[in-house]
Parts: sequence; C-alpha cells; structure tokens
Amino acid sequence: MTPEMTTSLTKPLNGGLATVEQDIARACKEARRDPATVKLIAVSKTFDASAISPIIDAGQRVFGENRVQEAKAKWPGLMSAYPGIALHLIGPLQSNKAKEAVALFDAIHSVDRPSICEALAKEINSQNKVLELFVQLNTGEEPQKAGVAPGDADAFIANCREKYGLQISGLMCIPPVNEAPAPHFALTAKIAARNGLKNLSMGMSADLAIAIQFGATHVRVGSAIFGHR
Repeated sequence: MTPEMTTSLTKPLNGGLATVEQDIARACKEARRDPATVKLIAVSKTFDASAISPIIDAGQRVFGENRVQEAKAKWPGLMSAYPGIALHLIGPLQSNKAKEAVALFDAIHSVDRPSICEALAKEINSQNKVLELFVQLNTGEEPQKAGVAPGDADAFIANCREKYGLQISGLMCIPPVNEAPAPHFALTAKIAARNGLKNLSMGMSADLAIAIQFGATHVRVGSAIFGHR
C-alpha cells in the first residue's frame, strides 16, 4: 500500500489503524492491563475488499461485520487470499441465516433470543464447528435495540448453556448514545463476572478507553480505522 492511499473520505488507512492501536496501548497502560488482553475488531461493514485489503496488509487480522449477506459477498475471497483472518458477526442475526453465519464466522456477538439459540445449536452441531458466542445485552433497555435486558441475563445465559448446550464465552453491549457509557460497561462486567464469563465485547471508536478501564477484552472500531461511512 502506498502512503497516499486513503479511505473514501478522510484519513490514511495505516495511520488510522496505527492510531487506534496506540490508543488501545495507552488505555491499557492507564488501566494497568496487558495490551495483549484486548482484541481489536476492525469493523469493515459497508467497505469493500479494496478498502479492507490495505488494513490486512498493515497487519490487522480480526474484522467485524454487521450482516451475513454482505460478509458472504466479500470475505470468502479475502480469506482465501489472506491466511489467519478471524471474522466476527457483531450485528443482529436472523434464525434463517444461522447456517451461513456458522459456516462463515468465527464469533457471533449477538445471541439474544431463544430462536437464535436453537438455530445456532443445531448448526454448530451439524457443522461440527467451535464458535465464540457472546450474549448481547440491552443495558439501556431501549425498545428499538436488540439484546437481553439485564434483569433477564442470568436466566438467559443459564438457558443457553443448559437447554441449548451453547458455550457462551462472553457478553456484548452497546450503551445508549445519549448516556455515559461507564455505568453500562460496569453493569456488563458485573453480569459477566457472576456468570463466570471472561470476555467482554464493549467499546467503540469514541469510548474504547473507558471500555478497557472496565475490562473490555474485545473493542469494535470502524470509523477511526476506515474513515466515516
């Protein structure tokens, strides 16, 4: 990649990735954490392969997509060209897309209802595949947003494990845009701890330092790497 190559609107791709990596390292230092305990998910939704390839060339190997169909259209070719890619589904999943999602993704961050649990359990067993699964919380209990209400989280996690046999690895949350994120991150971490879950998918471009302070193991960053959509 040449230095003058840019995103569709703003910053150099390598520069954006390097800046985010530096931000994570700084936040980890302030939180007295090892940067190796925080995984950066580069959110590549809406960007095509030509925009993603330079980010892979710069060393990034973990990417996040919101939609199964979009990911299916662009990632098989990229994954065959570049070894070691890990693909995370961070958007909502429909039950009828579970088969494709299990085949394509390495992690799903949006487990949030019984129908998804049932579909995932069936496909994971059928395809004999190991996935990282995150239960999505709706910590603000926003009616327009997917996710399990905090008060229902313990029972839902227990059902995932006991009824559906799913190996849940962590929790994911997206705080309300008009509220301070810290209480939502703290609540997510508390629910994870009492359920024996080690992974926390929380924090995006604007609040990753706060998320890391509260124990985030996965941060999902798009615009700071790729530019604004």
